[in-house]
Amino acid sequence: MTEPARPPEELGALAQRLLDDLALVTDEPGRVTRAYLSPAHGRSIELVGGWMRERGLDARLDAVATLRGRRAADAPGRGRTLLLGSHIDTVVDAGKLDGCLGVAAAILALEEIDRRGERLPFAVEILAFGDEEGVRFPSPLSSSSAATGTYRRDWLVVKDRDGVPLERALRAFGCDPAKIDEAAIDPAGVLGFLELHIEQGPRLEHWGLPLGVVTSIAGQTRMGMTVVGMAGHAGTVPMELRRDAFAGLAEIALTVERIGRQGANDLVATIGRVAVLPGAGNTVPGRVEASLDVRAGVDASRLVALDRIRHEAERIAARRGLTIAFERHVDVPTVAMDGNLQNAFAAAVASLGLDVRRLPSGAGHDAMAMARAFPSAMLFVRSKAGISHNPLEWSDPLDLGLGVEAMIRTILDLAARERAP
Repeated sequence: MTEPARPPEELGALAQRLLDDLALVTDEPGRVTRAYLSPAHGRSIELVGGWMRERGLDARLDAVATLRGRRAADAPGRGRTLLLGSHIDTVVDAGKLDGCLGVAAAILALEEIDRRGERLPFAVEILAFGDEEGVRFPSPLSSSSAATGTYRRDWLVVKDRDGVPLERALRAFGCDPAKIDEAAIDPAGVLGFLELHIEQGPRLEHWGLPLGVVTSIAGQTRMGMTVVGMAGHAGTVPMELRRDAFAGLAEIALTVERIGRQGANDLVATIGRVAVLPGAGNTVPGRVEASLDVRAGVDASRLVALDRIRHEAERIAARRGLTIAFERHVDVPTVAMDGNLQNAFAAAVASLGLDVRRLPSGAGHDAMAMARAFPSAMLFVRSKAGISHNPLEWSDPLDLGLGVEAMIRTILDLAARERAP
């Protein structure tokens, strides 16, 4: 039976209710922590799988613990499938929305499409990925990588802090690592992948806009830096004779900040972790280990910044009698979102009477992995104060509802295109 469309305010309230319920599923009472293949991850699959089945979806778990809820096509078409979703794992002491909004919104969008009596000429599959964050194992985006057929087998041997290999954890969870190849989705049958996500940054709030269309996901390089000098007694080594590794890093850190500020294409550069050795209050630091994270919406800007940072850091180290070594851990190129799907999102946003603003994503997302095999696009929802990975993470329920409605209108727009001769 056809029913009138729910207004965005009501859709947002429904989304908030689902997100509040999911936030109660945690590995640590009192805060939201839901690691990949943990007991809380298992309970979240039961909860979200129940939501899917209540709405008529066929829900199943694949070999890497991605929950998949499928809605069959209503009418003959080209035999293709539209993919929706995001992740349901979290960081430690997380907020309620990161990743989880994309899954809850996809479920509500399909429910609302059915309420309105709309018919779709393609199947829709909601993917609730389990390992986007890479918190328990150093394997971020492994779930979505399996969907694209790009799963790295070396991930299976990595261990968590308790020494449990990923392969053993999968088996204990009821998954069969031997069937990971079967988790891959044939690109020939996929219309595209759509992900609704909070922005996790302040730009939409600054612009006064509830929604934004993502143009690309920033490329990123993560490195380790080790600065070595000479440890010595804090009271007996004269200042002019010191080879203070931490003082050298401090100068390098200001250089990193300056280069980041001077860069183009949303370049950002961050030193987020520092270990000072030997770490005694009365000893001149002889060794410092630090992280370096550089990201930009265009690869050229990131690579130029990295070259400048390395050159100037080596110059600073040499002047201070220090040595510096770099170790590259992650090097991911910028991923552009599909132009046609971007335009579909933009048309949906405009149809809501909202200004359309396009922006890059500085954070990585499952759409980054999905874009390796499928046309992919993201729609951002405004984040309060740009806060994320934090219990204070929050978006206005009205903004959530506008995001759900934009997803609905995008799906219906793609359905009309699919039916067109």
